[in-house]
Amino acid sequence: MVRFDRLDTEKARSAVRSLEREQKRNGDCNTPEVMSALQEMFHGKCYICENKKRITSFQVEHLKPHQGNMADKYSWDNIFLSCSHCNNTKGNRYVPILDCTHVDVDQRISFHFLNPLQNEREIMLEALDDTVETRNTCSLLMNVYYGKTPQKEMESRLIRCELRRQIMEFMAYVREYLDTEEGEDKRDLLCKIKQELSNRSEYTAFKRWVILDNLDMCGELAPLLRSITLNQVMGHANEENK
Repeated sequence: MVRFDRLDTEKARSAVRSLEREQKRNGDCNTPEVMSALQEMFHGKCYICENKKRITSFQVEHLKPHQGNMADKYSWDNIFLSCSHCNNTKGNRYVPILDCTHVDVDQRISFHFLNPLQNEREIMLEALDDTVETRNTCSLLMNVYYGKTPQKEMESRLIRCELRRQIMEFMAYVREYLDTEEGEDKRDLLCKIKQELSNRSEYTAFKRWVILDNLDMCGELAPLLRSITLNQVMGHANEENK
């Protein structure tokens, strides 16, 4: 989960007008205009698990459960793009969570994908502050990535398999970049790594923390982490080591 900008685009304005019409008739939020604007804003990926592969279908998700409140139900600022796995997992639970259109989530939570051959659980998340929003978001994400029912466990396993594949691929890019002499090939690899670290990429939070966890080797790539405040993260690390 990373930050997305809720920009004032033509698609967003069209979505707002659509929601206003639907509110008057007590209609649905998942209009074509809304879905198109959400796809644009979230770059075609679930805002919670960061999956793009449509392992499960995409849906309109309300950050704050509206529970019959019409203002919350039709508010553009409360509407997000989620896969059905994450939408069903979140439901009306985990209230409140971090709003990734206002907060850099990967500054508030550390995202680690561990060696699955050495660890029973590959994913380790750590809250970097003690707010209820951050704690709830960590709990939601762990439930998303592991599930609590047979169906959800199966869906979670598919998401983790894709996450594992992408992290291994990203680490291969980084290793190749570090081993490549200065020149056109190295510049091409740098562009690829920059793309992988942008919020358009899948599982961006985990990829960014690959760099943050290896700053001794990857320090030259740190400037690519546009949304990470390195001083904050390193300050937390220093506190852990005291």
